[in-house]
Amino acid sequence: MGDETSATPHEALEQEIRAHADNGRWDRAATCALQGYGGEVLGFLRAVIPDPSDADETFSSLCEKVWTGLPGFRFESSFRTWLYGIARNLSREQRRARQRQQRRFANLDSNSAAAQIAAKVRSTTAVHLRSQTKSRLQMIRDALPAEDRMLLVLRLDRDMAWTDIARVLAEESLDDEQARRASARLRKRFERVKAKVAEQLRADGQV
Repeated sequence: MGDETSATPHEALEQEIRAHADNGRWDRAATCALQGYGGEVLGFLRAVIPDPSDADETFSSLCEKVWTGLPGFRFESSFRTWLYGIARNLSREQRRARQRQQRRFANLDSNSAAAQIAAKVRSTTAVHLRSQTKSRLQMIRDALPAEDRMLLVLRLDRDMAWTDIARVLAEESLDDEQARRASARLRKRFERVKAKVAEQLRADGQV
């Protein structure tokens, strides 16, 4: 894995989370993980869930799941991949609940540690997102089906490896060979989605 001085920011964060977990410091591991990855995961949820308030509520649920579920994580994948898998599952649940006009996520106790971290990350990320002007490309992406938006965000915005993307988007856990085969299918789908976006941009005279 190399020494800490040569580790990338993600590798260093993964090592720090693992070190806390190995010593049973679950609260510190969860805090480290949510502070380190929370902003980018909330950005992902804002990209795939149309209503910002729904995205924020889903993020609160994610924080609670991480806080309570981390002791069961076996580090068979990176923590980042596991976290995005939770985000993907919760975003699907949110869409189904929205369609049924039922709200299934209970608000966090405002005094809980998870709630306080969620609020801090939401506040910081909201300032960043408000400072960005939405381009025509972003508007076209926002109009895509949620699964296609997830694929673009994970690959283009998060620079995630194809095998990790396959594990995030899979309905069940994948071994290495299954992840490799799923990656090949996702690459083809990715190219189709990119072609669709490019076609719309050409129609608008943007390329």
